[in-house]
Amino acid sequence: MLLYVLGILIVLAGLALSIALHEIGHLVPAKLFGVKVTQYMIGFGRTLWSRKKGETEYGVKLLPFGGYVAMIGMYPPKKPGEAPRASTTGFLNSVVEESAGSVRAGAAGSRQEREAGSAADALAELERIGDPPAAVAEEESRRGLAGLADEARLASAETIAEGEDHRTFYRLPMWKKIVIMLGGPVMNLVLAFVFFAIFLVGFGLPQNSTTLGSVNECLLPASSSASSCSASDPAAPAAAAGLRPGDRIVSVDGIKIESWEQFREIVGDSAGVSLELGIERDGTAQSLRLTPVANERAVVNPDGTAATDAEGRPRTETVGMIGASPAQETAPRPLTEVPAFVGENIERVAGVIVRLPERMVDVWNAAFGSEARDPDGPMSVVGVGRLAGEVASLDAPVAARAQVMVGLLGSLNVALFVFNLVPLMPLDGGHVAGALYEGAKRGIARLRRKPDPGPIDTARMVPVTFAVVVILGGMSVLLMYADIVKPVQFFG
Repeated sequence: MLLYVLGILIVLAGLALSIALHEIGHLVPAKLFGVKVTQYMIGFGRTLWSRKKGETEYGVKLLPFGGYVAMIGMYPPKKPGEAPRASTTGFLNSVVEESAGSVRAGAAGSRQEREAGSAADALAELERIGDPPAAVAEEESRRGLAGLADEARLASAETIAEGEDHRTFYRLPMWKKIVIMLGGPVMNLVLAFVFFAIFLVGFGLPQNSTTLGSVNECLLPASSSASSCSASDPAAPAAAAGLRPGDRIVSVDGIKIESWEQFREIVGDSAGVSLELGIERDGTAQSLRLTPVANERAVVNPDGTAATDAEGRPRTETVGMIGASPAQETAPRPLTEVPAFVGENIERVAGVIVRLPERMVDVWNAAFGSEARDPDGPMSVVGVGRLAGEVASLDAPVAARAQVMVGLLGSLNVALFVFNLVPLMPLDGGHVAGALYEGAKRGIARLRRKPDPGPIDTARMVPVTFAVVVILGGMSVLLMYADIVKPVQFFG
């Protein structure tokens, strides 16, 4: 039980570190570009601890579901001359602020500000009394979700101080906005490279060695359904020659053997040909002769899957065989393999996100039905923690368990990288899409010699943001429920 809890704590600590560095990826370029950053927070909800250094408050909050960096002027004013609102890079925090913003803003304002606001409201109401009924109805219809954009602009208590308008986010050029918003996902990508480099280069992957793991009594063709040798079956060449498990193949006919694949190819091309093998047994060099016999074996694709013909039947080939299999050993992989390994993980996670609606239907059917969970499907933080606990509790070498934990953290950072690039507000990809649209709009205006249209009003996307958060929140609840009642089974 102690190891189970330890595994959960390790993965939670790794997740917290990943989130913290993600937000640093936003924080550093924002400060370098002169944007005023008022908060750097890990988590959401009530603040557990904070300390202010300079103009930025650094802290930890109660709910460890993410983090955020608060920058002033994330949204431009609706009209020239109005104060832009402060906002954050946080996925959940933005919506929470916008929902409770009007109450917070009223409480934060000074007495003079509240009085001035009340007077303005009264004047606006007097003007509104004279409006025709149709105009009043139109104004009323803009409330609800559609009015969230206006509330988002008016809600923030953190207004821009005198003389700081030039330090707002919305005034930055397009490329600086993109650098700031991509800083977080790129940090997760860097972490994924680090974790997977440790996974591949530091620990290594299992591969065939030149040491024999097993020696068969006889040779059976790939098409045979027999599971054991009979008395009439001829002895396999390896067994007949006296090879034993643990023998290391050193050479064949004087050719030094560097890998099992090299040895397998030589044997496959030598059916009926006598070969002299140099072996090492218990530290002593020995030599013996054997003759591979022609036998049928299954053809395997480069990815390890069985090759099939046009009709879907397994393909076979006739090659020389001796009836021996290699032992597995863990060997470090070269650093050059890390980019391809990370790329494969990105492609796999992107595929899950593209098919997320379909995958969530499968999760629902598994949670409320008899279907099993897909090991390659989505999981919540609960599922990841549960997996980490199971890995830590395995009866396996410490190095093997540590390697799996490192790989799990690498996969988490790939998921954070890909998920945050989805071009929907309030994700980083949504802000990047907004910056690209603004740049294109301004570029077209320059080409047409039109006046600069200014920054786009991203506050109009607040209703979409609200809808996205509600949908993803529902998905998170479903995943957590499924991870509790019908967890993914990795270890039987």
